[in-house]
Amino acid sequence: MWKNLFLIALCLMPFFSEAQTYMTGNVFDNDQRSLALQGVSVRNLNTKAVVSTDKDGRYAIPAKKGDLLVFAQMGYETDTLYLINLFPHNTYLLSAENTLKAVNITTTKVSPYLDVKDPEARAAREVDYSKNRGGLRLGLGYGKYRRQQAKEQELEEAANINEEISKKFNREVIQKLVNYKGKDLDDYIGLYRPTVAQVKADKDFDYTYYIATTFSEWRKLPEKERKLPTLPNLKGRP
Repeated sequence: MWKNLFLIALCLMPFFSEAQTYMTGNVFDNDQRSLALQGVSVRNLNTKAVVSTDKDGRYAIPAKKGDLLVFAQMGYETDTLYLINLFPHNTYLLSAENTLKAVNITTTKVSPYLDVKDPEARAAREVDYSKNRGGLRLGLGYGKYRRQQAKEQELEEAANINEEISKKFNREVIQKLVNYKGKDLDDYIGLYRPTVAQVKADKDFDYTYYIATTFSEWRKLPEKERKLPTLPNLKGRP
């Protein structure tokens, strides 16, 4: 009997040892805080796992402490979340502003050659419907494809920068530079982790200088302000 129990325990050990942990949360519009965003891409840069939010803006993605999540959707600015714990988290995405400067037209001039026909002009080619030519070819959706390609390149660049930040701004690097081993170091990392925009703005971003200055600033803060704010409890199951 004991032999059988031992064999059963051996069979069950892999399931317990490989128990999966998840990060859960909701994604909302930053301007309309009650507006849940559906279809937001949530990517774990450490594990490469990707999920999308449901109609209520909820998501659940395999993750662990220290992972980095990226939230992206067309029409919104990309946001990132460094996991110092696996508590449920609300994320608010900012709308991407694409505005053009106004142009004031004061005068117009019509060319006298607009109605003149070009003697060397040729008739436009007709659409080739033949099977041998692959049938009718249209460029529908090309603009959307280009925007998607640009978005993917932007996400790829953000992923590379976030990977660089994780290598140069972590507990081990910071402890060596400032000689600090306090348990609340995670609060400093969560509050002062450089953003992608900060690193992109400076081609030669100096992590050593950044850590030295911000850590000194953090140590001077009142004790309450040195802590990360408590996250609100989310209603409903994720």
